[in-house]
Parts: sequence; structure tokens; C-alpha cells
Amino acid sequence: MHKYDPEGTRLPIKIDSTSNGEYEPIPIDEVNERGNALAHEKATELARRKGQSRRQFLVSSCGAASTLLSINAANAYHNRRGGYFDVSDESALDEDSAYAEVGGGEFIFDVQGHYVNPEGDWLSRIPPDARPYAGMEKASCEAGNSGGDRGYLDCLGQSEFIKDIFLDSDTDIMVLSFVPSTRETEPVTIEDADETRRIVAELEGSKRLMIHGRVNPNQDGDLEAMDELAANWDISAFKTYTQYGPGGVGFFLSDDVGRAMIERARRLGVRNICVHKGLPFGPQSYEHSQCSDIGVVAKDYPDMNFLIYHSGFVAGNQELAFVDGAGRDGVDTLIQSLVDNEIAPNSNVYAELGSTWRFLMRDPDNAAHALGKLLRYCGEDNVLWGTDSIWYGSPQDQIQAFRTFQISDEFQERFGYPAITPEIRRKVFGLNATVPYGIAESEVRALTSNDIVATEKLAYQENPQPNFLTYGPKNRREFLNFLKWGG
Repeated sequence: MHKYDPEGTRLPIKIDSTSNGEYEPIPIDEVNERGNALAHEKATELARRKGQSRRQFLVSSCGAASTLLSINAANAYHNRRGGYFDVSDESALDEDSAYAEVGGGEFIFDVQGHYVNPEGDWLSRIPPDARPYAGMEKASCEAGNSGGDRGYLDCLGQSEFIKDIFLDSDTDIMVLSFVPSTRETEPVTIEDADETRRIVAELEGSKRLMIHGRVNPNQDGDLEAMDELAANWDISAFKTYTQYGPGGVGFFLSDDVGRAMIERARRLGVRNICVHKGLPFGPQSYEHSQCSDIGVVAKDYPDMNFLIYHSGFVAGNQELAFVDGAGRDGVDTLIQSLVDNEIAPNSNVYAELGSTWRFLMRDPDNAAHALGKLLRYCGEDNVLWGTDSIWYGSPQDQIQAFRTFQISDEFQERFGYPAITPEIRRKVFGLNATVPYGIAESEVRALTSNDIVATEKLAYQENPQPNFLTYGPKNRREFLNFLKWGG
């Protein structure tokens, strides 16, 4: 008996309107609706042919392959031909063939993950009747440890985070990041993050979970707090939001305040600056969400690494081939800054895919342009895997979609984009991140091969129970509530 969704009403590849809370949810379009509908039809038909229930079929590799094939069919019907999921028809029915295509043994290093402390002190600072992360009530992740009116927050807590990331996906290690907030309103504190890291690790020296230190250098006390974060919490990077600040006014990394942060990080021996770029919070201080400052500081601080979280991507902005000087928003603001400052591919600027790839999965033309440009201008060695989960539930569907995505021959020839080879996939999935984060794949494999997570996963795979849920806001009402109480 399946604990979650026993009737098989949820698809394993989740194409829906869920946001990470940093942008307003955008409804899926007619093409996506068609793809989802076709996937449901195929699930019923193919499960019957295999003598399985819908749930059994959808949990299998064939279920994922069949869903991707349905998405391909919908895209082709609507003449979206920039890219496709490279899955064979036989994989819809043959488990070995399906696993060979949607499964894999790559080293997967997810550099952007999140969770919420469902019992944290942040809840004491909001009204008792407030419903942070409204919409979660429908998720029924069944974690349910906290109970009460806010028991649904357990869906975003430690236990569900560990299950979704390390049991229900192929993720090997993750970096736990932070949302834009003041120290007083953090839904996850540095103490929470460190406790989760220790729970996940179990074995001394294990690095399944690494953590950032959140810093907003334009807020009183945050620059000074960098010293304590670096000294006491074994952080792997500083994370900042240039569009965030007092009164909604942001900053540029190339401003005095941004440079003060970079130079302090350098003195503290923390070489990674992770900066949210793209996915703008709104019209106020919009320019600070764009990437004009990236090339400037990359040139001025060649010994520092700049990890551009979301790669400047703007949800709802159609990506096109880069044209120098065209002034387009989105990923092009990052590329233009690199070009203007003569930052060569595979230098000290890294493009991260959290939320970006999740949104690009909707549209293969958009995906082909965005990925093609990043691989060409940032470099094959400098595109990093990130998923922004737990907001999107388990990242396994994002992994399976990227494993099989291919830029079409037409777009490769017209725009000079590279084919996404197995080598490029291995790099993006994990090998690239080992450089700025300073950890070798072999070290991680050795540390995690026999830890408690590996042991639990081996037993769990005998009867996997993925819930195929997403947790972030899915409509404007949920998004505004998220901003008010949760974001």
C-alpha cells in the first residue's frame, strides 16, 4: 500500500505554477496543460498494459519516461523545437530502458537548497492566527510532528527535507542556503542550519550538507556579523541579495557597500560570494536584481569566486539568442556584463540554475537558449546545479528532466550552442561545483558511501514513497501571504 497518493493522481515530473516565493507564480500555459493531460492518459493506458496500478507505474522509471515523452509530444504539437527530452518510446514500457535514460550514477552536488524550521523562534514574531506558507495545508506531506494549526509547516521541516532531498532524489550533497530576511525574521537560522547539517552527516567528516552565511551588507551590523559566521560556523560561502535592503533599496556589488563585503570575505578567507540575481522581488530597486555589477567585481577581484544564483533569469521573460548591446533582461544581463568586462568563459563567475531550470522545463525553446548561452559564455566548467528545493518538493524530477534534455540540432547550428553531452551533464550536475566549494568528488563518495543516509536509502528503495508534491506558493493569494508572513 502506498502511503502517498495511492490512486496515482500526481505525475512524477511536476510541471505546475509553483514559485520559490521570490517571484509571483505564473500559470502554466496551454502547451503544459496538454502535456500533463496526455501524461495522465498514458499513465492509465500503460499501467493497464503492465498490469500495475497507476501509482506503481508513476513511481517507476517508466512513469517518469512516459511523462517526459508526453511533454515532448505537446511541445512538438505546438512547434516548440529548440530542445527536447531525449527519451525513447520503448522506455515508456521497458523498465531497464527507462532506467538507463532517466536514471544515472552522476555525482550530484545541489548548491541551493532550503527548508523552514516549523517550530522556530521566527513564529513568535507574527500574530497567532497568521498562516505562513498558506497553501501548504493542501500538501499533506504527513510529517505532522508539530501538530496544532501550524502542523502543516512540517512539510518544510528537517525530516521532510532529508526525505525529499536524500531519499527521493539522486542528490549526493547539498548546500543549505537562506532566504532574504533580517536576522530577526529568518525562518531558518544559522543554528538551525548547523543542526540539520549534523543530523544529516552522522559520520564525522561527512559533507552531505554544507551551509552559507547570510549577509546583507547594507543592513546595520551585518558586515561585522561576517566575522562570527566565518569563525564559528564552517560556512562555505557568503550569500547575499543585492535587491534586498532597508526600505526596499538594494545595492550593487560594485558599490562601496558591496566592495566592503567582498573585501571582508576575502580577509576572512571565504572566497565564495553567492549572490541572488534575477527573479526580481518587484519594481523597487529592480536594477539591483540585474547583473551589470558582476563583470566589474569579477575583474577587480580575480581571486574571488562569484556564484550567480538563478543566473539573472527572470521568470516570464522569453530568452533569445544573445545579441551584444541589445539590452535585454534576464540571463543576457549576466552575459552582457561578462562581455563588457572581458571575463572569459570558465573564469571566476559561475552561473547557478536554482529555480531557473525548474521554470525552463516548461518550454524547450526557452531552455535551449538559456542553457546554450550559459554554457557558451560562462563556460562548460562554470554552470552549477541547483534546484531551490524544498520549495519544489523533491528535486528528482528536475534531475530526470536535465538528464534527458537536449538542445536541438537546429538551435545548435543557428546559435552556436553546444550539444549537452554526458560529460557536460556530469560537470553541471556536480563536478563544476567541487572547484569553488573546495571538495573532491572522490572525497564525497568515500565519506557518504556508508553513512546513515546511504544505509537508510538502500532500505528505502525497496519500497520508495515519493509524494510528487510541490510546496511553494502556486497563485497570487498564496504568494502575497508568503511575502507577508513567510518570506
